[in-house]
Amino acid sequence: EVQLVESGGGLVQAGGSLTLSCAASGFTFDDYAIGWFRQAPGKAREAVSCISSDGNTYYVDSVKGRFTISSDGAKNTVYLQMNSLTPEDTAVYYCALSDKVDGTSWHWRIPYDYWGQGTQVTVSS
Repeated sequence: EVQLVESGGGLVQAGGSLTLSCAASGFTFDDYAIGWFRQAPGKAREAVSCISSDGNTYYVDSVKGRFTISSDGAKNTVYLQMNSLTPEDTAVYYCALSDKVDGTSWHWRIPYDYWGQGTQVTVSS
C-alpha cells in the first residue's frame, strides 16, 4: 500500500524557515517523482516543486530561490526546505507521487496518483 505522510508544518513568522518532510512507503522510491503542492483557503491547489526519479528539480516561479527540494533515498523521504517565508506561503502543503511527470507536466495535478494528507503552514506577518 502506497503511503505518503507529510510533517514539519507549523506557525512561523515572516522571514522565517520551515522544512517539510514527506515520508514515503509501499513503492520503489527511486522509480517515482514526488511533488509538493499547496492549497490556501479559497484557492485552487497549486504546484510548488517536484523532484524527478533521476534527481531533476522543478520550482514554481514564486518560490525559486527560497525553497529547495531534496530527497534521501535511504530514508525514502523527500524534503522541502522553505526560507524567507511570507504570509502568501500560508497553505496546506501536500506531497504527491507520480511515475508520469516530466519537465513540462510536473506542475499538473492529474499525473499524480497518490497524495498525502497535508500539513499546515502558517506564516504570520
